[in-house]
Amino acid sequence: MPGTPHSPPPNPHYHYPPTPPGQPPVALAAPRKRPGRLTAIVSATALAAALIGGGTGAAIVGLTGGSAGSATTSSSSATGQTVSNTTSSGDVSAVAAKVVPSVVQVNVATGRGTAIGSGVILTPDGRILTNAHVVQGAQSVTVTTSDGKKFQARVVGSDTKSDIAVLQAEGASGLTAATLGDSSKLVVGQQVIAIGSPGGLQNTVTTGIVSALNRPLADVGGGGQQQQDSPFGRQTANGTSGPSYTAIQTDASINQGNSGGALVDGKGQVIGINSALYSPNSSAGSVGIGFAIPINDAKKIVDQIVNG
Repeated sequence: MPGTPHSPPPNPHYHYPPTPPGQPPVALAAPRKRPGRLTAIVSATALAAALIGGGTGAAIVGLTGGSAGSATTSSSSATGQTVSNTTSSGDVSAVAAKVVPSVVQVNVATGRGTAIGSGVILTPDGRILTNAHVVQGAQSVTVTTSDGKKFQARVVGSDTKSDIAVLQAEGASGLTAATLGDSSKLVVGQQVIAIGSPGGLQNTVTTGIVSALNRPLADVGGGGQQQQDSPFGRQTANGTSGPSYTAIQTDASINQGNSGGALVDGKGQVIGINSALYSPNSSAGSVGIGFAIPINDAKKIVDQIVNG
């Protein structure tokens, strides 16, 4: 992605997991600065570093034990069907045409500048699923649909442990809701498609496969308590704070701004929410190791946020 990353001031509200001795760091793709003002482009979540914004959020809940397949469904659209294990290259354009209208760009104003992420439309009246780190510390939120329509949005609630947040676009109607699939039916090697706004480039589509399943974030980088530099310029040795979900690992390119966007199967069903990337240093982009929150887990958290 063009541009040279710059580090904003330390985030006083968040602590970040470490990188062990002898292991390359797992880090947030660093924010970028635009001329004249600080612009923190939200990355696919920093696994071992700072998250954009402050520590705000409502209806905070935590993931409970159990497999992804045990998650509950929060709406009639979240029914899930048998997941196809193959997607030929000729089908990608059809899947993209189906799903792109259900993915929005999320622009957030914080106390330190502006941030960019992605989101998935859940209902025609503007309920949107995104990452908690995308809207952390948000003072205002604007969502932009694939055809350029803009809506102000409010944060309904968020859960920093699962890195899930729910937005409500004000005055929205007739939006194209995504079809949510069943992440418990995924298999390693299955082809998937990621859709979002990396670097603010809305409606970007990348492809890859499921590289691994049930990947605990604690395993990334090998654990341990060694201190490391976060992209926000502060030291941390906290191995327990931060997102703690078990992820889908994919080699589909996930970069800054993909956070909160859709990872879909060959039928155009959302099976994950793109949220994290592995990077050998804080300024690198995608190296082919990305992570997504299984949609079954996301549906459970959405239900808890919305319905209490």
